[in-house]
Amino acid sequence: MADTQALCLLSPERAEDRALFARLRELLLADPFRLGLLRQVEALPLPNCWIGAGLIRNAVWDHLHGRPLSQDVTDIDVIWFDAGRTDKKTESALEAELSRTAPGQNWSVKNQARMHLTNGDAPYTDCADALRHWPETATAVAVRLIGSNLDILAPFGLGDLFQGLLRPTPHFTLSGKQRIFDERVRSKGWLNLWPALRLAS
Repeated sequence: MADTQALCLLSPERAEDRALFARLRELLLADPFRLGLLRQVEALPLPNCWIGAGLIRNAVWDHLHGRPLSQDVTDIDVIWFDAGRTDKKTESALEAELSRTAPGQNWSVKNQARMHLTNGDAPYTDCADALRHWPETATAVAVRLIGSNLDILAPFGLGDLFQGLLRPTPHFTLSGKQRIFDERVRSKGWLNLWPALRLAS
């Protein structure tokens, strides 16, 4: 990942964005379950390694609904970027290592340097670029723990996430993949599980 790009995403300029980043940090650092998983991922010998998607998104949605943060997650999405290590065996070995050190979870480790092939996109340049190609703005958020600091990677900011808005990313709108977004909203039942969510107009 390009460091300058990461700094731009990790250090938002607007006060409103900085406040949302602070809210997310406070929420996650106060949750022993997620903090423990972040520490497990921090220990991996990987460059630019993050946890993204549902583990982070669902925590915010639970918070918006006044609920305890659920530990019932389908999988834990670990992303990283290394164009020199795109063998799937590497990912399987990392998943096995995480399953040994943090058992009982469904770990999904994916090097974003190869995921464009699965998604039918042009090659991604880094993790931030990969997140821009994810289906929803609220899902396109990743975090990593470095010591006591929690870094946040959010190419579209955190506004939609904290407002409970379901919105496809521009890539999904412009590339004709809107139906995939629509199907995800329907099949995952988000509007039933978190009734305060709403589709962005």
